[in-house]
Amino acid sequence: MTFEERFDWRLFFIMLALFTISCVAIYSAIQTNQYSDNYVLRQIMWYILGSFIIAGMIMIEPIQYKGLSWYVYGAGMLILLALVVAPASIAPVINGQKSWFLLPGIGSIQPSEFMKIFTILVLSRVIVNHNKENQFKTTKTDFVLLMKIMGVTFAPIMLIMQQPDFGTALVYLGIMSGLIIVAGVTWKLILPIYGLIGAVGGTVFYLVIQAPDVLRKYLGIQEYQFGRIYAWLEPYKYQSGEGYHLIKSLQAIGSGMLTGKGFGGGEVYIPESHTDFIFSVIGEEFGFVGACLVILVFFLLIYHLIQLAIRANYSYSAYVCVGVVSMITFHVFQNIGMTVQLLPITGIPLPFISYGGSSLLANLMAIGLAFAVHYHQREFMFGDNNLQD
Repeated sequence: MTFEERFDWRLFFIMLALFTISCVAIYSAIQTNQYSDNYVLRQIMWYILGSFIIAGMIMIEPIQYKGLSWYVYGAGMLILLALVVAPASIAPVINGQKSWFLLPGIGSIQPSEFMKIFTILVLSRVIVNHNKENQFKTTKTDFVLLMKIMGVTFAPIMLIMQQPDFGTALVYLGIMSGLIIVAGVTWKLILPIYGLIGAVGGTVFYLVIQAPDVLRKYLGIQEYQFGRIYAWLEPYKYQSGEGYHLIKSLQAIGSGMLTGKGFGGGEVYIPESHTDFIFSVIGEEFGFVGACLVILVFFLLIYHLIQLAIRANYSYSAYVCVGVVSMITFHVFQNIGMTVQLLPITGIPLPFISYGGSSLLANLMAIGLAFAVHYHQREFMFGDNNLQD
């Protein structure tokens, strides 16, 4: 087969649509004159760099990614550890978080974004190898697999929480949950564990709202640390602080109504709207119709990746695609949800649309994996399609 026949053109055009939306939305966001840099040009440059990365990733077969997975995961863990102990001169604290390295001539790089991809690669390998070694599944083997998955996932989370970056840590949990569901772990284990997690989370949430003194007394948590939750529930009560961004986002999206105010017609001032709150800009200027169009493009992307996972004849490739789907889906739901007050604000960007070098490159690397899965897809006339496993 020729390159043109093996290349995933559907995914290419979906990504082209997201690139166009990103440039239009960022250009509109920076028209408030609060920025001195041309972030549209920067975003284009990141996309170009990401395109070269994707081109290189396509040439690597999924079985090679499987072989490299532990090496890149280990390197990523070392970088996260280095970030924790690095001096402020190369790893400054920005907005209360020590999440970035400052590299001369490049700018800031956020290692936790790339670690998501490395975690997906290792989790997929762990699941494939475990299922191969345990052809006859029992509750015990499923529990062992569950512990392996959680161990691989929580290792980077522990370092990320040192920064601290709760929003990014949640993405890892989203990736883990998606892969647990498709890994074949019995629901006899999944339901009790996630039920317990839900009960603990619900209890903590109740105490935050109704009895913060209990958490302050026994866990040493200060009330100001729950500012985002309070601002999420009652933004107008905290409009001079934590609730400011949410109020402005709701005003922007609400004022867009059905068709929006038109390109460049945004009137509501939202600080740093080209990053986490880019969806608010889209909602204001292109209205409900424009917002639905963006959601539709994401739906097409997620649907296509799910189809790739279903059609994959190498089980490792299928799990990688599921990990990518879980990551992107969590990002989309969390980002859009926080702009319309359905979810608390966590600082998670909208994939492929928000400005941001590290997040964009990491997401493009994830798409590079999907391109590679499609490009190296083989059809077997006889026998097991998963012989590579």
